[in-house]
Amino acid sequence: MAAETHLQGVEISAAQFFEIWNHYDSDGNGYLDGKELLNFIQELQQARKKAGLELTPEMKAFVDQYGKSTDGKIGIVELAQILPTEENFLLFFRCQQLKSSEDFMQTWRKYDTDHSGYIETEELKSFLKDLLQKANKQIDDSKLTEYTEIMLKMFDSNNDGKLELTEMASLLPVQENFLLQFKSVKMCGKEFNKAFKLYDQDGNGYIDENELDALLKDLCEKNKKDLDINNLATYKKNIMALSDGGKLYRTDLALILSAEQD
Repeated sequence: MAAETHLQGVEISAAQFFEIWNHYDSDGNGYLDGKELLNFIQELQQARKKAGLELTPEMKAFVDQYGKSTDGKIGIVELAQILPTEENFLLFFRCQQLKSSEDFMQTWRKYDTDHSGYIETEELKSFLKDLLQKANKQIDDSKLTEYTEIMLKMFDSNNDGKLELTEMASLLPVQENFLLQFKSVKMCGKEFNKAFKLYDQDGNGYIDENELDALLKDLCEKNKKDLDINNLATYKKNIMALSDGGKLYRTDLALILSAEQD
């Protein structure tokens, strides 16, 4: 298959990298784990051997870390670190601003100024420009446009021409992407609206830190398999990074907890 053939190359293009990612992320959940990850590792080794190439030091360290276990999990940026891409701009985002979920949420809040729940093309271009500057990478406008288009192609899973919070969070290392823990506890729009009304006890249209604390405690109790109450402080800190001056509005909380935004 084409994706496996690309693994033989000394250097691959951004488009080929994207093809590799889509091939191995067979369930489209935004990361490689279990059989997906083991298949990738096996086929990477076979492809390099067939091409007469040794594994690079990065590849070898990757295989040593993930090749003997079925509980590994990696995201698109971790994969970008080991594949020799001709211009791997994804690695430019591994800067201070995207070091943690909290940093990422604060960055999102800066660019989603209208609380729409997504970043459109021009907003995304500004987002990327700032991140690249922080990574000391200077690029011209045509290259920035190209990067923006590639980002949309890579992360716009529903092809609506804009990126949602969960789509953009693919830039985070898997272990830092706390949004993945909330995927299985999301509510339908009706359930979410009911919950928001319940915990917005003073009816002022937003949830403060204490009200969010109560909501998250109840969620942890109801979803013990997915959420750990010992991580409550981390959940709260990351979610409150979306707030404006300690005010967490309905549309912002819906990015985390609602599968549908009415």
